[in-house]
Amino acid sequence: MNFGARCGQGLSYSAFLDKFGSDDHKRKWRAMHDQIRLTDAQVELLKGFTREMKVIVVAGTWCGDCVNQCPIFAHFEAVAPTIKVRYFDRDASPDLAAELSICGAARVPSLLFLSEDDFPCGRAGDRTLSKYRQMAQGVTGAACSTGLVSKHDDLTPKVVQDWLDEFERIQWMLRTSSRLRQKHGD
Repeated sequence: MNFGARCGQGLSYSAFLDKFGSDDHKRKWRAMHDQIRLTDAQVELLKGFTREMKVIVVAGTWCGDCVNQCPIFAHFEAVAPTIKVRYFDRDASPDLAAELSICGAARVPSLLFLSEDDFPCGRAGDRTLSKYRQMAQGVTGAACSTGLVSKHDDLTPKVVQDWLDEFERIQWMLRTSSRLRQKHGD
């Protein structure tokens, strides 16, 4: 699959919601977007990104995991002009969803990070580590708690940081790439 060409066909955050979201979906996404707060340190980190990073996101406006995560990407993109996020509806793009499947299924959200010249650099998605820790606590029971997440913790700031860590990892990959350093003379 030509991911670079495909990325160019994706929708912006607002266009994705307009095209695929019902009024109820849009309300939920807006509420989550309004709840997200980046710290000063997170904003400074994002402003320091120098390499263009394209991000393909396969999502569904109906999906609770997408509601809780995709607005985070919109915040990152708003702060860092080098981040270009493009959204695709899972059901409207079954070939892309299959290509970015996770654990044998077209799970959402699924992300593919691309370099400025369209080389794949990383994949992520479904849920973050903090969310899985919370879920594991419920599955394994109190006697087997991971001890890492309290049921009373507000998960959103942790999920924001989990995603920022992944975006930062890709940015450092791009920034330290000998191929891209040679291209940019830095």
